[in-house]
Amino acid sequence: MESRIIHLKNYREIFDAELYIKREDLLHPFVSGNKFRKLKYNLLEAEKTQKETIVTFGGAFSNHIAATAAACQERDLKSIGIIRGEELAENIEQTLAGNPTLRFAQQCGMQFKFVSRTVYREKNNTSFINELESEFPNSFIVPEGGTNDLAVKGCEEILTAEDEQFDIICSPVGTGGTISGLINASKKHQKILGFPALKGDFLQKEIDKFAKKNNYELILDYHFGGYAKVNVELIEFINKFNDENNIPLDPIYTGKMVFGISDLLKKGKFNNKKVLMIHTGGLQGIEGMNLQLAKKNLPLIK
Repeated sequence: MESRIIHLKNYREIFDAELYIKREDLLHPFVSGNKFRKLKYNLLEAEKTQKETIVTFGGAFSNHIAATAAACQERDLKSIGIIRGEELAENIEQTLAGNPTLRFAQQCGMQFKFVSRTVYREKNNTSFINELESEFPNSFIVPEGGTNDLAVKGCEEILTAEDEQFDIICSPVGTGGTISGLINASKKHQKILGFPALKGDFLQKEIDKFAKKNNYELILDYHFGGYAKVNVELIEFINKFNDENNIPLDPIYTGKMVFGISDLLKKGKFNNKKVLMIHTGGLQGIEGMNLQLAKKNLPLIK
């Protein structure tokens, strides 16, 4: 499969701007969007160095965990997920019953190592990495969210010659790898806008580790309270967008970005511009989010 660009013509009728969305979510049924890009060269490097096991990190509903498990299964690699939250291991059957992400990853053959939040914060420390390499011999360790030099290299391939027509390219931001690749692949006339899913401005330091240009800006106003947090307004927007365009959006990343862009359109931010939004996938997380929404008697995402 491959991504494709969709022109959202109804936006042109309302606002003085041309809005498009690049559906990276269509790249693969299970390893979609930026996860496909980030894992591509990491897995090739693992195979090149004859590693048998991929070890990586994530939360209980992590897109990266699900995608890594599926990609490893396809390539006959073992996969180990270091999962934040040791309490999840206390009743693993109950955890899997209520968590479609971990259940899917396990069905793909991933094994889990549940750790406390304190231990999880050590995920980038050399001593912790060394311990994992000892515990899981002949393993290739991929960082949380997949972000490293190899991931950025993969994300640079999101943009093609066809995309040179756009003035502004917009991307959700999690760990900073995807937007770094877009920045590196962009042309001189293009501006890259990032919409972080997390609160705070710390991501700029992470992006600057990988980005080779400074033609970007982080829009910090549309995180809806922080990572994995949503409200009724966002849910209704996502459902309306899907009804109008037949394009599902995930509530953690792309949904928040598109909401932000819609709001900025109303404020005249993109007048006379051609804007490309990158759909980074993450749709597997909708099922898990709906379980949480149902518990709170909130509307569900279609």
